[in-house]
Amino acid sequence: MKKTIGIAVLFLISSLAKAQTSPYYCEQGTAISGYDAVAYFMQNSAVKGSEAFSYQWNNAQWLFSSQSHLDLFKKDPEKYAPQYGGWCAYGASENHKSPTDPKAFTISGDKLYLNYNTKVMQLWRRDTAKHINLANQYWPALKNSQ
Repeated sequence: MKKTIGIAVLFLISSLAKAQTSPYYCEQGTAISGYDAVAYFMQNSAVKGSEAFSYQWNNAQWLFSSQSHLDLFKKDPEKYAPQYGGWCAYGASENHKSPTDPKAFTISGDKLYLNYNTKVMQLWRRDTAKHINLANQYWPALKNSQ
């Protein structure tokens, strides 16, 4: 009986571990829809990553356009990862989660912010500092919501 209970507990724990999701917005398990997080900083551009340069971090697959970008990310992933878990930064400033378009981005204060689309990006850019302040207030509770 103890053995059966022990096996059941181990099965439950392993099932829960597999069910964990990434704290980053991912489409089919890939962060930033497969775009290169480092390229935003190095090229000021949304550049599609490649499976040849992939890295697992924070329960998500991250793709890069080159080995050098992959190496930079490995050294300091939090430097390059988008803010608010890759969810729309403007949405976070309004206390909700929204998906993002990797081409709608802003680098501000050496941080990457993604937005729902380019129209929302323009709203975000009208007063980035105000929106960052609001999003920073909301994010601690919002990040754990569904």
